[in-house]
Amino acid sequence: MDFKDYLEELGKLECKDLFQNDFFLTWDKSDDELKAIFTVADALRELRVNNKSAKIFDSGLGISLFRDNSTRTRFSFTSACNLLGLEVQDLDEAKSQQAHGETVKETANMISFMADVVGIRDDMYIGKGHTYQKDFADYVKEGHEDGVLEQRPTIVNLQCDIDHPTQSMSDALHIIHEMGGLENIKGKKIAMTWAYSPSYGKPLSVPQGIIGLLTRLGAEVVLAHPEGYEVMGEVEEIANKNAQASGGSFKRTNDMAEAFKNADIVYPKSWAPFAAMEKRTEFYGDGKFDEIDKLEKELLAQNAQHKDWTCTEELMATTKAGKALYMHCLPADITGVSCDEGEVEASVFDRYRVPLYKEASYKPYVIAAMIFMQKIKNPKDKLQELWDKDQSRINE
Repeated sequence: MDFKDYLEELGKLECKDLFQNDFFLTWDKSDDELKAIFTVADALRELRVNNKSAKIFDSGLGISLFRDNSTRTRFSFTSACNLLGLEVQDLDEAKSQQAHGETVKETANMISFMADVVGIRDDMYIGKGHTYQKDFADYVKEGHEDGVLEQRPTIVNLQCDIDHPTQSMSDALHIIHEMGGLENIKGKKIAMTWAYSPSYGKPLSVPQGIIGLLTRLGAEVVLAHPEGYEVMGEVEEIANKNAQASGGSFKRTNDMAEAFKNADIVYPKSWAPFAAMEKRTEFYGDGKFDEIDKLEKELLAQNAQHKDWTCTEELMATTKAGKALYMHCLPADITGVSCDEGEVEASVFDRYRVPLYKEASYKPYVIAAMIFMQKIKNPKDKLQELWDKDQSRINE
């Protein structure tokens, strides 16, 4: 597809409700709205490839609020804001006045005076992250309605306890390009499997995001994990409902080999059990930090019982023609490289290193597309304007 094709595709989609709206969960958006974000992401990338400026802002801030560590998503958000003309300001809560009694409502308004978008990652505690993001959105909406804020900044979920939409959307866009089109995902077997990690407490939102989105696209999604590593039941229900609507399928198994057999795509990734994450959240709320330490030791011991859940050359050979696309959100726990035993064998990871890096490269454009659609009422016309304006990003 070329730039003209992207505009034609965008013109066919009903996506006006993305304007001045937030992006929390992929399953809150319509099929057309998701397709629009994929399309705009590709169009924005095409502008940059052709050295054309994609700036839609003359000034303004993108607020980066990370309540958990990040490399790819943090830099992707900064890159997306910069692509569109926004500067980024990180909120370091440890250096804010929250320790002195400043409420979340107050913080939300104080950091948003000239903000156009706020990207929030809050994925550590079950029942907390998504709630925090929704509350933040309500507080800035109230601030705008009260005349405190000249504009209401829109919110982008950069990962919560339920979903990681910027990850799953960039993963899906990678698959779209690898498979030669969105329509070619239909009927493909995708194995979203747990894999052993020597670390503790990896969020559930990546596997939940994958099963919640790819079932929308007609894929045959298999969720595999050892007994006791269940994800949120409500997200499994969403995946089942999505599969029924799209003509795909959703299945859960406790057998990694079964998930890999004849799979077109494999996504072996560690996560913590939902029940354990609930318990950790309860301990955190009660201030029982000694209990959290004890729970961590128990979970590490539990993980160690499943070291055979790893992506090996032997398992990869059982996939479709032995050539399934290996995916990971990164960083992966690589056996013999980043750890003694981990999620994937070094030879598998090395063979897919370039595709993995390409997979990650879609995230800045997906985030930029989310912001673009939140801020531009007529996205097709604006993209055409940017193309025709032909303002060089680099003046050579």
